Amino acid sequence: MDAIIYTSNTGYTQQYARLLGEATGLPVHPLSDAAASVKPGAEIIYLGWLMAGSVKGYQKAARRYHIRAVCCVGMAEGNSQEAGIRKRYHILEIPVFVLQGGFDITKLHGIYRFMMNTMVKTVGKALAKKPDKTQEEADMLDMMYHGGNRVSMENLEPILQWWKEGKQ
Repeated sequence: MDAIIYTSNTGYTQQYARLLGEATGLPVHPLSDAAASVKPGAEIIYLGWLMAGSVKGYQKAARRYHIRAVCCVGMAEGNSQEAGIRKRYHILEIPVFVLQGGFDITKLHGIYRFMMNTMVKTVGKALAKKPDKTQEEADMLDMMYHGGNRVSMENLEPILQWWKEGKQ
């Protein structure tokens, strides 16, 4: 493995990339700057932020590098989006990890801010009215209304386990 490359919009994916880099010893580069330091075809772990079921920057990274694992950072916890991501990008053989990042509407700009404001108003309103919310739904609602950062080393454990298994 040669590097960790990421695309981040509000900083949560960057936080995960740096934590993963510290834990693995791999160099960490934003996709926008990676071409200067990471040769084409290099084996990488790619981290990208999720928006509407797409992993930002994935296709560009896949054209240039040999992606060995994909980490997708979004608001929700758990791997509920893994199957859709695999299908969308035809990912069959490599691991896909979905990580809960965070939400801060003030860090968004342009169309992304408009889209998330709309989502908070519609989805948030419906979720707030739901009488029997799961813990995950309650956490999502809290993050929508108050923001929050859920980045943690604990969330990286499955990736680090995969990494350790591959090194043996």
